[in-house]
Amino acid sequence: MFTGTYTAIVTPFKHGKLDESALANLVRRQIKAGVEGIVPVGTTGESPTVDYDEHIRVIEVVVQAAAGRVKVLAGTGGNSTKEAIYLTQRAQDVGADGSLQVAPYYNKPTQEGLFQHFREVARCTDLPIVLYSIPGRCGIEIGVDTVQRLAEACPTIVGIKEAGGSADRVSQLRAACGPKFEILSGDDSLTLPFMAVGAQGVVSVASNVIPKQVGDMVRAFARGDLATARKLHAKYYPVFKDLFIETNPVPTKAALAMLGLIEEDVRLPLVPLAGANRAKLARTLKACGILK
Repeated sequence: MFTGTYTAIVTPFKHGKLDESALANLVRRQIKAGVEGIVPVGTTGESPTVDYDEHIRVIEVVVQAAAGRVKVLAGTGGNSTKEAIYLTQRAQDVGADGSLQVAPYYNKPTQEGLFQHFREVARCTDLPIVLYSIPGRCGIEIGVDTVQRLAEACPTIVGIKEAGGSADRVSQLRAACGPKFEILSGDDSLTLPFMAVGAQGVVSVASNVIPKQVGDMVRAFARGDLATARKLHAKYYPVFKDLFIETNPVPTKAALAMLGLIEEDVRLPLVPLAGANRAKLARTLKACGILK
């Protein structure tokens, strides 16, 4: 259902307001480049600083621009179960194809709390759900046993975006949840290692900037063309790393602005890319043939 390259799309702002035209253009660029799906209002989409109406409007703009040509996996998680249910139901109303549900952050529930949270969200929507484990941001990990319990208890929980940095955990998830459960890498630099042990694609930050190249890499590996996949990984690895030279999505928005695709506008508490890092990112983009 959700395999291949899914772009965790940025949310463009202009003078502090949602830039709907730029967002729609970004989606059309992604589709032209051949990605399999779009993930609006995840971390890369600055979900912590959009209000509820903006959150749903971003999803709606992406759904309309996608026009059924690719899947829309909407970021609708939260650290309040009530909020996650509300956003997920609204995303379903505006036509999203699925929901990406991040582990509740800051309040640090137990594994039983995580199970109860995700099960309750699943009960309240018909959308297929992809869990999102990113302990570096949330302070907790969705345990392998908890993922297995959820997959068995909730038919609509169909996969996980794994951003814990461990290929060993991907192996554990694959063994616990079986071949039909979908695992997506949450780190561009680890996409190939994760696919080697059972992941089926990536929710990518880098594909904001290089959608065709990331998609080509994932598809090459999936069809068994390891030489091409490794070549693309090696060529664009510096981009994968430097797009995290500061907090995501600050460098990605800077790169897209360098390409003339959006205004470089982030919301506080994020601030624009620092000068030295901006120069380093520009050098990397030029070295990789992305920026002239």
